[in-house]
Parts: sequence; C-alpha cells; structure tokens
Amino acid sequence: MSVQNKYADLVAEAHRLEVADLQVREKDNVLYIDGTTKSTSDKDKLWETYSKIDPDFRSADVVLNLAVAEGASTEYTVASGDSLSKIGKAHGVSWQAIYEANKDIIKNPDLIQAGWKLKIPAK
Repeated sequence: MSVQNKYADLVAEAHRLEVADLQVREKDNVLYIDGTTKSTSDKDKLWETYSKIDPDFRSADVVLNLAVAEGASTEYTVASGDSLSKIGKAHGVSWQAIYEANKDIIKNPDLIQAGWKLKIPAK
C-alpha cells in the first residue's frame, strides 16, 4: 500500500476543508502535506483525522506542515452568564459578526448556552 493510499482520508479532509495552497507529495515513502487552513479548528480536524489513521503517531510516514490563515477565527467556549454582546466586547468584534460566523449553531442570538464552542472572527 502506498503512503498516499494510506492517508487518502486525510487528503480528502484537507480538500473538504478547502486548505489553501494545498500541496501533497510523496518522497522516500513519506507523505508531505502543506497548506494553510482557514482556522485553528480546521487544523485540529486534520490532526484528528491523522490520529484515526495512526493513533500513536508512530509510523513517521507523514509530515503535516499546516499554517493557519492570518485573521482566521479563534474559538471561544461560552460560559454561564455570557451573551453575544459580552463576548463580542471582550474580543473587540460585534455580536452580529459572532452570530454570522456561528449561524450553524446559534438559531436565536438571544439564546446561547454554556459549553457551546463559538468561532470568534478576526477584527
């Protein structure tokens, strides 16, 4: 089995996450994956995919060289008593920007729950 076949799911995930400047190459039975993710969360997803293929990271047959795009969002875990405006003020962005970045999670901007992981867009 080639290294590219072994890590096909990892490469597919990189494409799904639309990693910018994605380069995948194999040299001396090592797969090199380079690119820039949109967020730290996307980078973490790629590492999670890798850990499913090689749980102990012992194969030493893949090199992930991933940067995070400048101005990418950060992640914030909602605490009890938080509101979008309070979170926005603390991060220097509007509550509307946070709402727009998290429409997949937030159905009503007046009702957020502790424990939710929200993307905070860059200023």
